[in-house]
Amino acid sequence: MQKLLLIIIDGVPYRNWRRLFGNLEGWVQQGAARVWRMRSVLPSTSASCYASIHTGVPPQVHKVWGNEAVYRLNLPDIFSEVSSAGGKTGAVTHSFWSEFFNRAPFDLVRDIEYDEPGGPITHGRFHTMTGYGNINQMTPSDVDLFATLTRLCEVKGIDYGILHTCTLDSMGHRFYHDCEEMDHACYVMDAMLAPFLQRWRDAGYEVIVTADHGQDARGHHGGTGDDQQDFAFYYFGDSVMPAGDVVLDQLALAPSILTRMGVTVPRTMTAAPFFQP
Repeated sequence: MQKLLLIIIDGVPYRNWRRLFGNLEGWVQQGAARVWRMRSVLPSTSASCYASIHTGVPPQVHKVWGNEAVYRLNLPDIFSEVSSAGGKTGAVTHSFWSEFFNRAPFDLVRDIEYDEPGGPITHGRFHTMTGYGNINQMTPSDVDLFATLTRLCEVKGIDYGILHTCTLDSMGHRFYHDCEEMDHACYVMDAMLAPFLQRWRDAGYEVIVTADHGQDARGHHGGTGDDQQDFAFYYFGDSVMPAGDVVLDQLALAPSILTRMGVTVPRTMTAAPFFQP
């Protein structure tokens, strides 16, 4: 089974990826990574996108209309299918992911950290951002999240892992995107991610670095338009891929990951994979 990590950096529009993430762009220039534009589902709302990223179906099917509609989904997803195929899965994410793909409602003591061999999430490490607002964003340090995922790789031996951070989404809502604060925040994220990305690659993982949606000039998303829907998709791996000018479909991400890992794609995921086995 090909090992793979999915890094979701929440709420970064395509333009900011390509102009502010110097390490990622450097790997692209050197041929160690490739980059595409990807377009989110509608609504381009966080929880709706999370559900679609992992199930491969649109919000009109999974019925997560927004961040207020969080419940256990009854659809096949990446965790369930990798786990059923005998793989180990790991998640270092916002608690919504645990509620969608393991159990709901989220119990702080029971679910903040768990190791459950039966899956679907074998090893879960979660945060809630309780009390979130513009003044106090309640986001963990991203370097702590990267380190936690690395520990799941090196100690628990996960085959598939996802990391999700809301830092840049939260800052975009507060400061918008054409400002010194956002420039610096993207620089810091890129610099903190780089050494971990190299470590994951050295350990044999293919890595995807991408977002769930974009954000427009007023720090908004949920609707249509390139700024709200479009983001970059960086791939560190060896699969044959479409031409670089193709806009990738977010609904194709789940079946593509399963295909690359050698796991059977469930019939509910109807978008054509862009990865090959």
